[in-house]
Amino acid sequence: MDTQREPELAGQNVVLIGGSAGIGLETARRAQAEGADVVITGRNPDRLRQAALELGSPRTAAFDVNDAGALEQFFRDLPGPIDHVLVTGPGPVYGPLLEMDSAQVRDALGGHVVLALAVARLAAGKMRPGGTLLFMGGTGGRRIGHGLGIVSAATAALPPFVAALALELAPVRANLIAAGFVDTPLSASLLGDQLEERRKQLRATLPIGRVVEPADVAALAVHIMTNTALTGATYDIDGGQQFVGA
Repeated sequence: MDTQREPELAGQNVVLIGGSAGIGLETARRAQAEGADVVITGRNPDRLRQAALELGSPRTAAFDVNDAGALEQFFRDLPGPIDHVLVTGPGPVYGPLLEMDSAQVRDALGGHVVLALAVARLAAGKMRPGGTLLFMGGTGGRRIGHGLGIVSAATAALPPFVAALALELAPVRANLIAAGFVDTPLSASLLGDQLEERRKQLRATLPIGRVVEPADVAALAVHIMTNTALTGATYDIDGGQQFVGA
């Protein structure tokens, strides 16, 4: 009996906005393993070239996603059709609310939403029915606490935004992944010399007994891409972090 499984993304095109490291890079790797043709973007050309070498030289584009003109040019030049787009987006902004100026508040609250909406507008016309736009959010900001600042408000805005987007984009799908701590280069840059202590704390307290890795999130992302019944929803992946207050 032939038990070999067919690749779930064979012949499909997957675009990773922010695909040169961390979650984006691991999702590109997993999508390729499932037979997809991938396009990865990043603003650091050197890191993007290194990622492309690791993946076997897929299509790449180096630009800053916050540059509206560059983002528009990228999608204009991108040959269709597109099946799936993952947007990893900017990282969280921490700090006391009263120390933030109006521009910082505006960026922290609107950064993810503005980028997601721009990508949706530019990609929708090239996407196949049943494909998905997939965005990254978080679970950590759902609680209120000292040091979280604007993060809680920014986190709360994304699930209803993505749900509304799913209705307007149909039959293209829109979904949100809400991650807790993930052991990525971004986490390392945010925590600095406190990174290893944070890892030890999470290993000791999380119900899963280990730290969530980029490959864990990539597995969820590819599942959402392949399961065409999923739209307008938020999928938590934090190893139980929100339930133990870690």
